[in-house]
Amino acid sequence: MKALFTKKKILKALVFGFLVSLMCVLTFINHAPVSVNATDTVTGDSSSPGLPSNDATDSDPGYLEGDLGGLTFRFDSDGTGSLSATLQILLILTVITLAPSILIMLTSFTRIIIVMHFLRTALGTQTTPPNQVLVGLSLFLTVFIMAPVFGRINTEAVRPLSNGDIGVEEAFEKGLEPIREFMFDQMDGSEKDLRLFLDIAGIESVETREEVPTRVLIPAFILSELRIAFIIGFLIYIPFLIIDMVVSSTLMSMGMMMLPPTTISMPFKILLFVLADGWDLIIGQLVRTFY
Repeated sequence: MKALFTKKKILKALVFGFLVSLMCVLTFINHAPVSVNATDTVTGDSSSPGLPSNDATDSDPGYLEGDLGGLTFRFDSDGTGSLSATLQILLILTVITLAPSILIMLTSFTRIIIVMHFLRTALGTQTTPPNQVLVGLSLFLTVFIMAPVFGRINTEAVRPLSNGDIGVEEAFEKGLEPIREFMFDQMDGSEKDLRLFLDIAGIESVETREEVPTRVLIPAFILSELRIAFIIGFLIYIPFLIIDMVVSSTLMSMGMMMLPPTTISMPFKILLFVLADGWDLIIGQLVRTFY
């Protein structure tokens, strides 16, 4: 319940921050001075505000560029246009707001954090390690595992887009491809999850990975990650469950029925975990499941 409450507070804070940013942007647009500087062959009175002048430059007919309340815009003769400055900031804020969901759902973070919580529950240490430590450990392990994928995104999408070699739409497609490959690789042997959402979406058959829509791939990947994480959690529980059974049987045979078995078994669990070098063993094997 405490973890759920914390997540709700974080979500409310993100939404509140996004709304405040949006209100600031709109306030800036409404109160900023309006000025239009244009170059076009449009006829009209150059003294009228907001109209392009006749004697601007005729070297590039059909080209219109101006500034409206700090919002730069440009329209070409073919009808295309671009928005920058304030609109780009608004888009960036939107992406930042959605970044936690992207990080959690489309990477290895889900599997790692669930296994960490299973491990803590199996040990019976309740809030040790605390949630902040588990989330931080899971985050850095995610960065380690996803480093090759992030490197490909930077090389194939971010840098070409920054250099102006490709457009935004092409950069989005190229940046999404490494993530799609990662999700497909982690779903090997779990085609039933993909088949489930393909049936729900009404897609009868697909021959290649490229034919699978991203809207189908993402929920199938998340379901697969949950299944794998619960399987690993079950395997982690087994040795600690055996210790609980042995301690409980021993206490009952000694007639100590009023003494909670978990109070006696927890030190033995910690001892077993330390002697087996549990952190190295579990984290090492968990990371290897992604390779």
